[in-house]
Amino acid sequence: MFSNYQCEMWVRKYPSESYFHHRRIVFSIHSAQIAESSTGRNSTEETSSLNGKVLILNQSYEPISICSAKKALMLLFLTKAELVEQSPNRTVRTVRVTYPFPSVIRLCAYLRVPFKKIELSRKNIMRRDGMRCTYCGGGTPPLTMDHIIPRSRGGIDSWENLTTACIKCNNKKGNRTPDEAGMRLLTVPKRPHHVMFLKHAMGKVDDTWRPYLFMD
Repeated sequence: MFSNYQCEMWVRKYPSESYFHHRRIVFSIHSAQIAESSTGRNSTEETSSLNGKVLILNQSYEPISICSAKKALMLLFLTKAELVEQSPNRTVRTVRVTYPFPSVIRLCAYLRVPFKKIELSRKNIMRRDGMRCTYCGGGTPPLTMDHIIPRSRGGIDSWENLTTACIKCNNKKGNRTPDEAGMRLLTVPKRPHHVMFLKHAMGKVDDTWRPYLFMD
């Protein structure tokens, strides 16, 4: 998640028009309200709803994190970010002005993010492979982890040499390479990108996020 410290890192203002067109207004996150456009009803004071998730893109449009709507509004108000996608059927209202409810925002200055190295583990191998056998595509448990080049023949533990396999395919392959066993890998194993694990951390993905998470 995005920390308060990271929110304070951007000191340069974006030169174009701000999300908040009237900078003289007194804007209070705690007094803002959400309007449900589809029903025409206003919610109560905006506390829980402003904790909704917003996708943060770097200046290069690379997804880097998620934050609460409250933090996203602060970044927009300080012109540290710009609105890319808004949440349909919802708006944020002050006493006088109505604003789009943010769903995706983009930083106005490039941020170098030191992403943590993804640990090579059985769990992460299976998450990378979508909890499916990479030989037959089956997802019936239990699933095992297979060395493409067997360890007895010099195969090492690496992202490129480890893959998910069902018990049937693992037993069929045995101490052979896929070519020797006449088995084809449905996908080529490789080191995962942090975006893939960001998707897992998000849980349910908003439709407006999909193009920026390479899901369309």
